[in-house]
Amino acid sequence: MALFITDECTYCGACEPECPVSAITAGDDAYIIDAGSCTECEGYADAPACVAVCPAECIVQG
Repeated sequence: MALFITDECTYCGACEPECPVSAITAGDDAYIIDAGSCTECEGYADAPACVAVCPAECIVQG
């Protein structure tokens, strides 16, 4: 299952460069995770890298 960025996103941009498969992009008011591309960092890290760096704690299971 892919991750999802909630409305609490502060649009800080911390998550985008952490994604090893470029599944995170800037939307109009918040960042967006492409569910079809998101691997939750499986094969790249022990846990989703974007979740670890998100200061708003707004990245959750989608």
